[in-house]
Amino acid sequence: MDARTWRAGFRGLLLLALLGPTPSEGAETCEEVRKLFQGRIAGAVKGLPDSPRAGADLQVCIAEKPTCCTRKMEERYQIAARQDLQQALQTSSSALKLLISRNAAAFQETLETLIKQAENYTSILFCNTYRNMALEVVASIQEFFTNVGLYLFGADVNLEEFVNRFFDSLFPLVYNHLINPSMTERSLEDTECLRMARRQVSPFGNVPKRVKGQMGRSLLPSRTFLQALNLGIEVINTTDHLHFSKECGRALLRMHYCPLCQGLILSKPCMGYCLNVARGCFAHMAELNPHWHAYIRSLEELSDAMHGTYDVEHVLLNFHLLVNDAVRQAHLNGQKLSEQVNKICGRPITMPTQNPRCSFDPSKEKHGMKISPRNGEESLANRRKEFINSLRLYRSFYGSLADQLCINELAAGDGMPCWNGEAVQSYTQRVVGGGMKAQSGNPEVKVKGTDPVINQIIDKLRHVIQLLQGRSPKPDKWEVLQLGSGGGTVEQVSGDCDDEDGCGGSGSGEVKRRLQITNWMPDDMNFSDVKQIHQKDHSSTLDTTGAGRATGTECMALILMGLLMLLPSLW
Repeated sequence: MDARTWRAGFRGLLLLALLGPTPSEGAETCEEVRKLFQGRIAGAVKGLPDSPRAGADLQVCIAEKPTCCTRKMEERYQIAARQDLQQALQTSSSALKLLISRNAAAFQETLETLIKQAENYTSILFCNTYRNMALEVVASIQEFFTNVGLYLFGADVNLEEFVNRFFDSLFPLVYNHLINPSMTERSLEDTECLRMARRQVSPFGNVPKRVKGQMGRSLLPSRTFLQALNLGIEVINTTDHLHFSKECGRALLRMHYCPLCQGLILSKPCMGYCLNVARGCFAHMAELNPHWHAYIRSLEELSDAMHGTYDVEHVLLNFHLLVNDAVRQAHLNGQKLSEQVNKICGRPITMPTQNPRCSFDPSKEKHGMKISPRNGEESLANRRKEFINSLRLYRSFYGSLADQLCINELAAGDGMPCWNGEAVQSYTQRVVGGGMKAQSGNPEVKVKGTDPVINQIIDKLRHVIQLLQGRSPKPDKWEVLQLGSGGGTVEQVSGDCDDEDGCGGSGSGEVKRRLQITNWMPDDMNFSDVKQIHQKDHSSTLDTTGAGRATGTECMALILMGLLMLLPSLW
């Protein structure tokens, strides 16, 4: 027999099966049914009928005509029907789960990169501008950004405390190298006294407070955003493995496998019949829909609000500018600070020492260790926007799940012969809607009570929705800034971005790498109008990236100090 003859014969068999010949109409054996059963059901089952028989022992696939199924086959088919639906559910949710999990991993990776880049920016600042203290401050910088990462990724770290620790450790270095520079080394007792005195003498003005505010406003929403994505993955994983009720299993058996018992091998359920069965089986899951919709909407609102000082990328990549402002403030108030420190700590006991200088790879030094600008298209804000646009397509996922399964996979197409639960005929029963309330009139599936697993998921979604909405800045004021997990102070902060926040620009992730002396200098010195320091001969801006030669940076630092000291007398 050639291939063409075989295909023609096979098509003829398919056509006969589609038209629904019953065992009494010529199907004298159950060979095809047995083959399908053995191909679908794992493990051996004894007593499979060779020919149609009376089905008096059947409980679901009851028919007046002879059947090719036994009670054992019926039980195994019912298990298979539940597995089929669960597999179809997992297939339907796979794209959604992949979307969330991939983006959660990408966001975490991007944040890790931003943290490392911000750490490098801060280290380069000290290497190029404050070389005498560069090596000594490395450990404090590393500890600070390690804590930033721990906080962002959900660890129980107090933000206010680790910001304070950074500035506490910075003050002794600034005091010894800039305010009271000498080739001497303080004792451990003196250094500890300087650390303790930092909060009392406030050498850095309100920079530490601004850092706490900006870090809190940006890190907390990003932390909550990541936690919410992980919860979304948990919700999908949980619903993917829900156990369907016995009533659902019986209805699925009747819809999928009972036609096989009558030899109707290729029949698919009618659309209305499929919708009733699927909506009944997914009734509890459909209750998730309004909460899932609100979850995605809250993610979108939080993402839209994370800009300016609420944008973690902007805040992290500009942290070194605030540190530079803090050091300069302390230097400008050096004489006053020396008097205050001597009163608190006394005059130090010193010993000769050599100040270690910053030492980097010569090849990096040669190129000035430039800070590469980030591509705007790769910014975290743009990635979030693309993700939310894709996620928005799944807002009604749980509400439309039953319909999508029937339309895309389970039900017969329009105009095709279909199984109505009893025969290959049109389906005449009323089609109910989705959700629990609509199932009271479902003719195919009896839905009882509530599902405790679904209730737990709803509670978790409600909780994370409250967190997301609480972290979204409001147009007027945002009153839920929790600094760390240790019960830090609650601040009221304006939702607008002002000059004091240092968020000039659109918040798109672009970083202005120019030293700025902002309008919150000490009261006795007003430098609010000084935004940039220029070299008169080349009209170039002082660059904290160290793009010029190392000696050029040191010279510019000296020129800047001279200008700052001259400005009060000029005014």
